[in-house]
Amino acid sequence: MNSPLAVIDMGTNTFHLLIAEPNQRAFHPIHQESLVMRIGQGGISQGLLTESAYQRTIEGLVHFRRMIDQYGVEPERVFATATSAIRSAKNGPALVADIEAQTGIRVRVISGDKEAEYIYYGVKAALSLGETPSLIMDIGGGSVEFIIGHENGIQWKQSFEIGAQRLLDRFMPVDPIPTASISALYQYLDEKLAPLADAVRLYQPQTLVGSSGSFDTLAEIHYRRTGQEYDEQKYTEFTLPLESFGELYRQIITLDRPARKQMEGMAEMRVDMIVMASCLIDYVLNRYNLTRNPIRVSSYALKEGVMQSLLQTQE
Repeated sequence: MNSPLAVIDMGTNTFHLLIAEPNQRAFHPIHQESLVMRIGQGGISQGLLTESAYQRTIEGLVHFRRMIDQYGVEPERVFATATSAIRSAKNGPALVADIEAQTGIRVRVISGDKEAEYIYYGVKAALSLGETPSLIMDIGGGSVEFIIGHENGIQWKQSFEIGAQRLLDRFMPVDPIPTASISALYQYLDEKLAPLADAVRLYQPQTLVGSSGSFDTLAEIHYRRTGQEYDEQKYTEFTLPLESFGELYRQIITLDRPARKQMEGMAEMRVDMIVMASCLIDYVLNRYNLTRNPIRVSSYALKEGVMQSLLQTQE
């Protein structure tokens, strides 16, 4: 048995740790955990990590270091990635240096383009994309990645700095979100996502594939309401019918935070960002006419894509 690999995904909202044993071209998870970090709060829109976010990050990586050591992962087999919040922060480089000094973990700040590529490989490991193009969407706190592709490869990809935390700061002055704010948000997306609109016209994807995060939460709420089993240990793909998403979207934009929190299946870490995520999904489905097929939800995302890439280099 090959020695284990560890992947850390330092997202804007959540940090994830995946420790797995490689098994030919697949991996067997032996430990997974997520920490709600919200390092974008209070500073992401100003291009800065607040002092408290900076300190939370160090503490999170110290904890992950302990878990990595507990599972006997060799230092050269630890792969940590940082994305939008750290990528765009003026004090991001100092934080990366502090993490290495205090934990020995070398953090790679990856580009949005590389992030999208890893997400594609994660999704491809979770489900069969087939030969017809799909639009893969990953909603983070700092950025949103879109990939158009099929089983044989990526046709187009781009990362946009319009993550849920950034949109919350800009478009949700009160809770519940006002209708006027949703209209303003959709106009803003028309402008920001013009390259995506061009790519959709060119490649004509037929299905929306949601990668992890808020898509997981929406799928879990739907599965609980319909009495279906929702188990990410057993399954890597879930289905979210368009009618169910539409019903959830209408609820989420009209409920306030305490009411959203009471929804069965609502993850605590998603209560705030689920509003912007739902608006983004509604926008994409309707603007790009992705209304023929149910949403496919992949429970794999960036960290699994990194793990798949590492397996290829181990051969």
